[in-house]
Amino acid sequence: QVQLVESGGGLVQAGGSLRLSCATSGHTFSTHAVGWFRQAPGTAREFVAGIRWSSTYYGDSVQGRFTVSRDNPKNLVYLQMDSLKPEDTAVYYCAASPHISRLPQDFTLWGQGTQVTVSS
Repeated sequence: QVQLVESGGGLVQAGGSLRLSCATSGHTFSTHAVGWFRQAPGTAREFVAGIRWSSTYYGDSVQGRFTVSRDNPKNLVYLQMDSLKPEDTAVYYCAASPHISRLPQDFTLWGQGTQVTVSS
């Protein structure tokens, strides 16, 4: 069974940084786009960033602050989050899609999520 597993969430002060990791199988890693989404209580799931091979793309609210990258030998996708703001507080999910997309419904595999809390 293909799984995606996130790690690296936690509590950080505003202006600080965190790096999230998403581990998946080699097949998924090489054939799918991997995206990061977030969801705060009472809100819709929001696209944050995505990567497929060497192409990256970002949501407007994190452009210039977050960086998505991949470690091919380890089948890991990272989300480096800098200059964090309280409004970045959410559960962060990684997900896989057969093609590049920003829409949650296009992603067929999901991790369990990791909590990120940014204090003011």
